[in-house]
Amino acid sequence: MSQKIYIAGHHGMVGSALVRELEKHSDVELVLRSRADLDLCDQAAVRAFFAEEQIDQVYLAAAKVGGIQANNNLPAEFIYQNLMIEANIIDATYRAGVQKLLFLGSSCIYPKLAAQPMAESALLTGPLEPTNEPYAIAKIAGIKLCESYNRQYGTDYRSVMPTNLYGSNDNFHPQNSHVIPALMRRFHEAKLAMERGESVRSEALDVKNSTSPLTPHSSPDVVRVWGSGKPMREFLHVDDMAAASVYVMNLDPATYADNTAPMLSHINVGTGVDCTIRELAETMAAVVGFKGEVAFDADKPDGAPRKLMSVERLKNLGWEAGISLREGLAQTYAWFVAHQDRFRG
Repeated sequence: MSQKIYIAGHHGMVGSALVRELEKHSDVELVLRSRADLDLCDQAAVRAFFAEEQIDQVYLAAAKVGGIQANNNLPAEFIYQNLMIEANIIDATYRAGVQKLLFLGSSCIYPKLAAQPMAESALLTGPLEPTNEPYAIAKIAGIKLCESYNRQYGTDYRSVMPTNLYGSNDNFHPQNSHVIPALMRRFHEAKLAMERGESVRSEALDVKNSTSPLTPHSSPDVVRVWGSGKPMREFLHVDDMAAASVYVMNLDPATYADNTAPMLSHINVGTGVDCTIRELAETMAAVVGFKGEVAFDADKPDGAPRKLMSVERLKNLGWEAGISLREGLAQTYAWFVAHQDRFRG
């Protein structure tokens, strides 16, 4: 018999990757609803949806997300909407008798000064990064909702925390994108300008805040990046994230519980490998085919020297990432080129 699986947030980068991954399984019937069809902040609507659809499994990938500027400017929206989405879906899942749910969180749940690599045990051991604290608190609440329903009702609700994600359906907005799509778009535009022989305004990318251009620079054949290029970051292709999510969801409960502490708590998903921002930028330039200079503005701040997830627990459960950074960047660039019309302006 087919399993009816609901993916909340199927239009997003992670949700669409889950759709691609689950479509590989012949025994799966996907249940999908757009925001226009189902308001996840509406408790009554969410309960009615679950009562009607007879779902077997839930992947909770829906969330209000944004860059550092959006988090700073809209803290009430970020904490309210994410709390409502999580609470409504998790509670409605339980009320409808659905025993299996996977909640997708974020590495921002860990303290700003957590020891590297960040293990699951670092949760709630120190202050969060202030700029996205409301979002992080909402994600922590999602973990604790899953834990609490498991403790009280005996459900099997699991949580996975990904490192920095990238891939198809990423956000390439010129002001609000994260570091990989921001760098990719900048190198692409600089390459096209060089090919046309045009003089264009090239600006430094603020990698620390994962946002787009700030400091002006005049030469069209130079892409400048904030900072020294020495900070280290970890990146996971979204297709690996989807594969890991399905893997974790389908683990035998006894096996999963034996490898988590406390029982049925969250688990990190990453590569376990990081690179410097300089290495990322140089690899990006090669993938895009940018022949100009990659420069670093060492007068600008670097941010945290390192952000790396511990993935020992997931490795012990039998899963490891399979897409290398260069391979993943090449796939993402091909997708970006094929869909760049939607990012113009």
